[in-house]
Amino acid sequence: MQTLHTDVAVIGAGTAGLTAYRAARMGGKRAVLIESGQYGTTCARVGCMPSKLLIAAAEAAHAITAAPAFGVHAGPLRVDGAAVMARVRSERDRFVGFVLEGVDSIPAQDKIVGHARFIGARLLQVDEHTLIHVERIVIASGSAPIMPEEWKKAGDRVISNEGVFDWTDLPASVAVAGSGVIGLELGQALHRLGVRVTIFARGGSVAQLSDPVVRDVAARALSQELDLRFQTQVIAVRQEGEQLAVLSRDGDGHERTEYFSYLLSAIGRKPNLDHIGLEKTGLALDRFGIPLYNKHTMQCGDSAIFIAGDADHERPVLPEAADQGRIAGDNAARYPDVEPGLRRTPLAIAFSEPQIATLGASYKELCISHSGRFAIGAVSFENQGRSRVMLQNHGMLRVYGEFGTGRFLGAEMTGPRAEHLSHLLAWACQAGLTVAAMLQMPFYHPVVEEGVRTALRDLEHHLSQEPPAAVSACENVAPGT
Repeated sequence: MQTLHTDVAVIGAGTAGLTAYRAARMGGKRAVLIESGQYGTTCARVGCMPSKLLIAAAEAAHAITAAPAFGVHAGPLRVDGAAVMARVRSERDRFVGFVLEGVDSIPAQDKIVGHARFIGARLLQVDEHTLIHVERIVIASGSAPIMPEEWKKAGDRVISNEGVFDWTDLPASVAVAGSGVIGLELGQALHRLGVRVTIFARGGSVAQLSDPVVRDVAARALSQELDLRFQTQVIAVRQEGEQLAVLSRDGDGHERTEYFSYLLSAIGRKPNLDHIGLEKTGLALDRFGIPLYNKHTMQCGDSAIFIAGDADHERPVLPEAADQGRIAGDNAARYPDVEPGLRRTPLAIAFSEPQIATLGASYKELCISHSGRFAIGAVSFENQGRSRVMLQNHGMLRVYGEFGTGRFLGAEMTGPRAEHLSHLLAWACQAGLTVAAMLQMPFYHPVVEEGVRTALRDLEHHLSQEPPAAVSACENVAPGT
């Protein structure tokens, strides 16, 4: 077994790990990058990029289906599933290739292949071939899809989102367990491409929404198109020939067995922390087994260990992984003189239709941190001018502001162009703008952004009233939403 000595060791070569490694090197330190799987980030291989490729194909198919409402008739829709998946895989491989080019530029001696585990707070062992004595460590081990053991017994037709992008053709049917971002995005895309899809939602959640009003609007809009069953869970699955028998139970206790080509488990992801020897570090862990860390420095306690990306399970999206990786790598290089790094305004988007976005402080967070001290403004997109022109007039935007200061705090929304509206609002939030200042900004006509102005005007009105009248809705926040 070889023995190495280095300043910084980074566990994981995903977005957070690659960024942390480069930051540590920029800080003038020797660093190694340890990876047990394939190089190439989750986003590029099995996440945001291949899913958006599938969604793009679905949007093209849906445009043909929706065209007659405009008086445009394109003829019968034909989806070539093999061609769809060939493009998804080809473009996916292209995106992965860009990542691999970056990995190839890293010196060979800095890349160690294998599974790392702690032997001590500053000693790592990689498989059975390498011991690394290290001054500082960054845990960027990522996450993996949650797959119940009982479901696995049904065979290889029970998959996670990662398995979807190995298909060479579209299946006849898919059961989707979970109504989070992954379940909604992939479920709707497959539906629009002609796959029979049923989405089983154990509770009433929709993507990342916590605002009960926006959540209900999103649920109604999505249910108009999708077989979306709330308060219904998959309780058993077994393989029968070339199909899966999926047994579900609804909120009234009624059970039902249906047959699908695949079961897609989209019930969440879990940090890859179970088998890296955290018990050898002396770190304090939370109830989920994640080290307690400072969200501004990414430092675990007062140790020389830092954590970043999906491994900390705070905001499991690529921009956050990059930011956290940079902060962790910077501070690993300068340890013990750690400094707070830039944590941007939270922003999360689901590319369903209607799109779903949250930014700044969520409704649920404000009901805890600002109970009695925030107001709400709203707009429905049902009669919003540009939305009706495009026949995309579904959705609701709710914006939040602080009594007294008039500061804009955040928003939750579902509706057309939410990916763009949410960026504008996130920038305003990060800039610390007041609602009054936002209303002084230019708004063109006719654009969807005029809906933002309507919601802000409504918020400004409520901010001028007595606080108690605007916050009673917090009573509707259910545990776990």
